[in-house]
Amino acid sequence: MSQHQRPSENDMMTAVCIDTPGGPESMLLRNVPRPQPEHGEVLIRVHATALNRADTLQRKGLYPAPPGESEVLGLEAAGTVASVGPGVRQSWRLGDRVMTLLSGGGYAEYVAVPEELLMSIPTHLTVYKAAAIPEAWLTAFQLLHFVAQVKEGEIVLVHAGASGVGTAAVQLVRLAGAIPIVTAGSSEKLQMAETLGAAAGFNYKHEDFAEKVRDFTAGRGANVILDCIGGSNWERNVACLATDGRWVLYGCMGGKTVTGDILGKLLSKRGQLLCSLLRSRSLQYKADLVRAFSERALPHFSDPTGSPCRLRPVIDSMFSLDQVADAHRHMEANRNTGKIVINVMNPQ
Repeated sequence: MSQHQRPSENDMMTAVCIDTPGGPESMLLRNVPRPQPEHGEVLIRVHATALNRADTLQRKGLYPAPPGESEVLGLEAAGTVASVGPGVRQSWRLGDRVMTLLSGGGYAEYVAVPEELLMSIPTHLTVYKAAAIPEAWLTAFQLLHFVAQVKEGEIVLVHAGASGVGTAAVQLVRLAGAIPIVTAGSSEKLQMAETLGAAAGFNYKHEDFAEKVRDFTAGRGANVILDCIGGSNWERNVACLATDGRWVLYGCMGGKTVTGDILGKLLSKRGQLLCSLLRSRSLQYKADLVRAFSERALPHFSDPTGSPCRLRPVIDSMFSLDQVADAHRHMEANRNTGKIVINVMNPQ
């Protein structure tokens, strides 16, 4: 195409753009050029995406996209294969239903994805339920198996147990033969987590979760803590961590600053502080994660027997793409239990 030619309507798509970082109102719907799949990539016609806390941080200018990645928000998507780029090795066909992890670009009608990150949508799941899987479930799986290396019979404390990652983690802990316990900020959220398999739940607003964890474990503490809160929780986390326990930090919603004897108290328990992010990982790491998840967890979304090991994404609410600002407000008010899904377009 020459520099004087404008892209045709078929070369364009609707996407959520941000000119100036700020509040939810800073997100704008725009027509932008449709991405073209490069070597080893597949172009996805996005039917649905889902919100993550990272989206709200990126919107505020606090969590920029990795170099070379799309500036459009959105870390996951579900839809159908629209075209296949050169060098793709797997036999993806036009119209195949797929879901995928992204480094950005999900809040748009199309996104180009390395084929290694694609997963087939289980037969009985809608694209909307599938959109609630990639980022939250792969994060939870990574934290439990790649980082904490959870073992059968261990006690796993999951903070924000009714969030997208939290509801996934509770179910994956059960699948691993370990015992999930959770914190959350309302009785409704605790009830949801217990419905999914949490052995106990503690309202962090009204009770000392560290004391409750010690009571539940007869003083031994939690072997693994999945923590997206950070600073404000550190003393209670260390207080209820078992000897040789693993405290896995993957977010700082409660602040990044810590004061006090954190090192001494952690050392006295021989505790490990393990920190992990997913978005900035290499393509090879993400491909290995997707492969492991597809082999060990994904089949359990299709279990027709209704066995206790069956996994299910939890959807809180659904918004259309032009309601994306309201969706962000809903998340930032901590109203959601499970995932907030964005309906990008109706599936054909």
